[in-house]
Amino acid sequence: MPLNALRAFEAVGQRLSFTAGANALSVSQSAVSRHVIGLEELLGRPLFEREAGGLVLTPAGAELLPVVSKSFERIEQTLNAIRDDRVGHRTLRIHVPPSLLQLRLLPMLGEFRQAHHEFQIDISSSNVTGLPAEQIDMAIVYDRPNVDDWVTDLLLPARVVPMCSSATAERARGRSLGEFLADIELLHVRLDHQPRDLLWANYVQQQGLELTTRGGMAFDTAIAAAAYAETQPGVFLGEETIHAAQLQSGQLVTPFDAAADSGFGYYLKLHADDLADPAIAAFRSWLIARLGHGESPLAG
Repeated sequence: MPLNALRAFEAVGQRLSFTAGANALSVSQSAVSRHVIGLEELLGRPLFEREAGGLVLTPAGAELLPVVSKSFERIEQTLNAIRDDRVGHRTLRIHVPPSLLQLRLLPMLGEFRQAHHEFQIDISSSNVTGLPAEQIDMAIVYDRPNVDDWVTDLLLPARVVPMCSSATAERARGRSLGEFLADIELLHVRLDHQPRDLLWANYVQQQGLELTTRGGMAFDTAIAAAAYAETQPGVFLGEETIHAAQLQSGQLVTPFDAAADSGFGYYLKLHADDLADPAIAAFRSWLIARLGHGESPLAG
């Protein structure tokens, strides 16, 4: 296996620049270029193309890059574990959306830790729709259904219903859903690269209501929208599975039994070649058992 050539390809592919790749490896640009050319000759197809905007990966290069990057990363993790005398303590890197993490998953994680002390867990959380940018082993993503080259399990469908404080809900007495929403501030949960009122616009359309949804405050997480709605006049679209504890305690109420599908859901995503990893397999099985919707996984 041409390890030096693969390292050169990975450095250039991550940066889409021979110069930047060479600088990252502290070697000459000509040396990096020779390694990449040698790898292309071995494979019998090009890995990069030069276009007006700069260097781009060919389909072959795009397929090879994530595999090479992940392989080098795994090697580095194992070498570090051996050096630091942490052999057997596999670190599992997981991304979880903020609201799901804080309101559902955090109270459950102790259960997994008690059963699997042999794994270290690093959890990251960011407000993105779809996959995060950082390097991870597996991710729970908030997204629409899609088919790609990841193994995908539906954990929770995002069914939403208007939620507010009990004081705000008093204004719904004797009114229809449309009348209530027209007389109250709509609180939005923003989604990455989507109109700020996307969830409300879809909801009122499904309910057959004639209602302007552009106004009102917007928050970047459902946690923030819920916290505001608990003490201030306003209503947001929440998921009963996510806000179950707040509904049970009475911090939030649903003034109308009018849930609707948002078109989004929480999906667990991982690479197919990672299914054999004991840490990933154990966490996936546990997560599906605790949160899983019972749907068959989609494989791209």
